[in-house]
Amino acid sequence: MSFFHELKRRNVFKVAIAYAIAAWILIEITATTFPILKLPDWTVTLVTVLVLVAFPLTLIFAWAFELTPEGIKKEKNVDRSESITHVTGRKLDFAIIGAMAVAIVFLLADKLLFSESVETNDVETVATSQSIAVLPFVNISSDKEQEYFSDGITEEILNSLASVKELKVAGRTSSFAFKGQNQDLRRIGELLGVKHILEGSVRKSGTTVRITAQLVQVEDGFHLWSDTYDRELTDIFAIQDEIANEILIQLKARLFDEEGPAIVSQRTDPEVYEFYLLAKQRIYDRTRLTIESAAELLDRAIAKDPDYAPAYAQRGIASLLLSESSYGTIPDAEAAVQGKRYIDAALEKDPQLAEAWAALGLYHKDRPAEHEQGIDALTRALSINPNLINASHWLQLTLRDSGNPRGAQQILEQMMQRDPLHAPGVFSAVSAFNLFGQEDKAQALIDRFRSYKPNNVQLLVTDSMHHLYSGKSAEALRLAEQAYQLAPTDEVMQAWVTFGLLQTQQVERIAEEGVDFLKIEALDLLGRRDEAFELAFELAREGDLWSLFALYNRADRSRELIDYVEERWPGLDTFAADYPHDEFGYNVMAEITLAYSRTGNMERFDDALLLVENAMSNLSGQGIDNWVFMLENAKYLALAEEYDQAITQLEQAIDRGYRGYAPIATTTPMFEPLRDDPRFVAAEAVMIDNINVERQALGLEPIDPLNQFWH
Repeated sequence: MSFFHELKRRNVFKVAIAYAIAAWILIEITATTFPILKLPDWTVTLVTVLVLVAFPLTLIFAWAFELTPEGIKKEKNVDRSESITHVTGRKLDFAIIGAMAVAIVFLLADKLLFSESVETNDVETVATSQSIAVLPFVNISSDKEQEYFSDGITEEILNSLASVKELKVAGRTSSFAFKGQNQDLRRIGELLGVKHILEGSVRKSGTTVRITAQLVQVEDGFHLWSDTYDRELTDIFAIQDEIANEILIQLKARLFDEEGPAIVSQRTDPEVYEFYLLAKQRIYDRTRLTIESAAELLDRAIAKDPDYAPAYAQRGIASLLLSESSYGTIPDAEAAVQGKRYIDAALEKDPQLAEAWAALGLYHKDRPAEHEQGIDALTRALSINPNLINASHWLQLTLRDSGNPRGAQQILEQMMQRDPLHAPGVFSAVSAFNLFGQEDKAQALIDRFRSYKPNNVQLLVTDSMHHLYSGKSAEALRLAEQAYQLAPTDEVMQAWVTFGLLQTQQVERIAEEGVDFLKIEALDLLGRRDEAFELAFELAREGDLWSLFALYNRADRSRELIDYVEERWPGLDTFAADYPHDEFGYNVMAEITLAYSRTGNMERFDDALLLVENAMSNLSGQGIDNWVFMLENAKYLALAEEYDQAITQLEQAIDRGYRGYAPIATTTPMFEPLRDDPRFVAAEAVMIDNINVERQALGLEPIDPLNQFWH
């Protein structure tokens, strides 16, 4: 008998199969449950090694021994005529089948249960041993106005540490959230996801400065290192470098396998450096007056040290932020030229300056045709300094505006890991989660932020936006109005109040109190079309074309829409380069498509429809899943004469939270062919009922929009 047949007769192959399946189940259960039980990581490895070592021993045992009615005997002592290996083989068959069934059940459970639980934790901050937060150094100078100096020193040390790729450094916003507070370091470490904290103080007197710093282990409060530096201000850069490098030495001794790179700050005159630090703090305030003040300080810094690249980079950022479309009054084109001049100078003086590359990304961000250049610049900035929160924020906005919301979401999740208390980042991350239909993740992020800043105005508007995505319009409006009361001059807050008013059909209030781009439709609804067109033309001059195009089509003036486009752009491709689709769809191109259909230019209609189709296909492929996208997709399908699918998408949009003006076919003429379709009529009735439920929650009378407006 051959060796192969003897292996089969002794059931060695079946034992091997049964063992392999059982071993896989054991390892998977171990890998899943041991972390939950808080067992050390090495225990999982130990189980795996033991299972692998036992495998050949099991096969040897199966070859050398046989199971008999009298028990286990050596195979050579069993008479072949009395052997029951065939019976044992059948038992092993059943064992293999049973083990495979268990494995399949475990696989399904892992996919349906464990994977979901892991996914919902994506936004949680995870503390690694190679992690640190730099808390704001306390200003103990006699002059309290010197606080900008201690804040600046803190930020420069933070940025120096952030340049070490192996080290996770909590972002500036989150670290500075604890300024002036005396919170337990373990609580801070838990919130920021770090294992170490650097804290200290700064005393500045005349031309001398004393800086104390101490590195603390979060888990037990143990002081790993502390030191005091008494220096002349001319040595301020040496102090920063000395502190940052000493921290790396201390961390390396405990955490790193290799020595980290030496940190060297860019030198300048002490007075220039003070101008620079104060200017950066004022730019963070994001108001016209503080940014203008920062620009003046940076001009003084540049005049005194024309070679100090960081001052040029911040001056470029200040110029861009002082444009009319941002925080200032400088015409956009002039601000762009001015800002670019400073940015180019910064990069010429220091090609490795992260803040200069970030500034270049900001310059390209608002130019749709230059989004790729902006993405490249911002990516390079973050490769040099991953903690530049503004660069991360501008990058996710550029990715979103360039039609890559999935990429934007990935950047936002990284931002939340590094800077979990950065309020604009939280707003954008919640928006991104809702964009992809991940309402649970959005709610978890809101709850986590609320636990630290329960009355934050940004939190209120973020929560309002989250409620609007889910169709809870009444609560969304209440939250937005609370935020607007706290920030009555903030147009962003006003916009979210207007969205809440729209979703609850408070048309008169929108016409009087709403933001301009939402006011246009309300004015038209109330029969004030001339006022609506006047405002729409004003917005078009500022670059917002959708309001005007939608109004042209509602007013049955589609020919004028076509003339407007063809007089300014040689073709639809050039128009699309200037006005690409956004993260919800391609509403402006959908209006152009409808206009070409109405004017009988079917060749251009086909071209425009293809651009809309490509946009919707791109977004669908990325997993966009919310009622705004469904509504835009319904418009596209109606234009493509896919009427049943269009109604299905509209039904789903209404079910998920769409609360728009009615009659829908009047406000959105793409749906005109569906006006009398029974399914369309029923969907519209459901939407009106939903609106009245929300109005009732606000104490408002129900409305009958089918007979109330547009007559």
